[in-house]
Amino acid sequence: MTRISRRSLLTSGAAAGVLAASGLGVAAAPKTGGTLRAVLPGGSVSDTWDAREHSELFMMAAAHGAVFDCLTEIGPDGALRGELAESWDASPDARVWTFDLRRDAVFHNGKAFGADDVLESFALHGPESRSPAAPLLAGVQNLRKLTGHQVQFELAAPNADFPYLLSDYHLVIYPAGYVELAMIGGIGTGMYRVENFQPGEVFSASRVQGHYKDGKAGFFDSLEFTAATSALGMQMLSDGTVDTVGQISAVDAVHLADWRGVRLQKATGNAHVALTSHGDLNLRRALQHGLDRRALLDDVLLGHGDIGRDSPVGPANQYFAVKLDAPAFDSDLARHFLKKSGVDRLNLSVMHHLPAPSSQLAEAIGTQFSALGLPVQIGTGSGVVHSSAGRATEDWVLSIYLTAGAPWNASNWTHPMFETMLLSARSELDSTKRRARYQDIQELLRNEGPMTVPVFADHLQAVSNRIETPSAIGRHWAMDNARFAERWWRA
Repeated sequence: MTRISRRSLLTSGAAAGVLAASGLGVAAAPKTGGTLRAVLPGGSVSDTWDAREHSELFMMAAAHGAVFDCLTEIGPDGALRGELAESWDASPDARVWTFDLRRDAVFHNGKAFGADDVLESFALHGPESRSPAAPLLAGVQNLRKLTGHQVQFELAAPNADFPYLLSDYHLVIYPAGYVELAMIGGIGTGMYRVENFQPGEVFSASRVQGHYKDGKAGFFDSLEFTAATSALGMQMLSDGTVDTVGQISAVDAVHLADWRGVRLQKATGNAHVALTSHGDLNLRRALQHGLDRRALLDDVLLGHGDIGRDSPVGPANQYFAVKLDAPAFDSDLARHFLKKSGVDRLNLSVMHHLPAPSSQLAEAIGTQFSALGLPVQIGTGSGVVHSSAGRATEDWVLSIYLTAGAPWNASNWTHPMFETMLLSARSELDSTKRRARYQDIQELLRNEGPMTVPVFADHLQAVSNRIETPSAIGRHWAMDNARFAERWWRA
């Protein structure tokens, strides 16, 4: 029986381009040595090495990006490559996936990595767990150990993107029999071993010697991360006490033009603010046409982003419908639909602690609606404003935000045609057909979906000229997909 190989999936399925060995491009060979000092937002005094609790950049970069590994990794070019999984293949219908595991990976406590570690780590994300990754694995009917270094996933339905899901930063691998200790002390198979961890304050680590990624990643001898706001980070960068600052503001990005020895690094990804409404289609039409998207992009993001088309599928996704027109700003048309909807006040539930620029975008959206004669009241209401980094594949982001019963389907939207179209695209292995199907889905969402996505925001970070980076950087998450510690090096 013909099976789908890793190579054929990369050329005909979700991944674009050729599997890269390191993502370093044609830049000069990286230097080794030195310490990488970074300021990252999102640290908390409640932080631990339990990846199920991670949602902010500080712990993503420390855990997923330095101390631990996943089965797969999304490279800087967006292509999927193996991490603890050396290779994989699937049945012809993409329902049964078999992964061959590395034989040369070792945990920081000296334990050799194998299939048992995968099984015990994935058991943390069962349907009754509190893990944000549980919905990703909901379609896994069975996970079995075939040999000491081979595991097999049996899915309830075909999924051509399944290996991508295993790169999620919640799905790091812990040592079997030592999971609780690993969550306390940070025991992984990553390139860096924990030396000091003070939750919400600092993380420092040293390079592991004799690692399976030698020569391809991990060029610094040591790491020093500080959890702080970008404003404090910019001051430390100015003083020369740190090398890079993650998630800086658009205003800070403008000011960098006057700095010597520091450069702006930006990546156009899938980060966005979305307004999800519970109202009828007339209200949504009013919201769509009442937003001046260009003004949001120019005035709030200062040009660092892209116009949204009212779908969470973004510019970093392979099948992003770049030619799909966004709803035009038309205040008269917006007022027309408002009148038809019978709504004279918009009550919004804004998710707490929206990070910049999401908080500024939410405020600007409210101001624009008020100018239309639609007062906005923040509280518990018929609409929800939330921010998201998006996801690496179309199916991934559409499944968690818009399918019936999905955990982040804030409007409880259901649409039988959407569900049918998504299932069809998910199981399709031919790239041309997949593109057409996902673009049809994006058009459906623009016309009939519950989400208004006015803009996508670039990831902005400040980098000292003391640091070199690959010619291509990851753009699904900030700071090179939160893996800058492995991928960058000292100039």
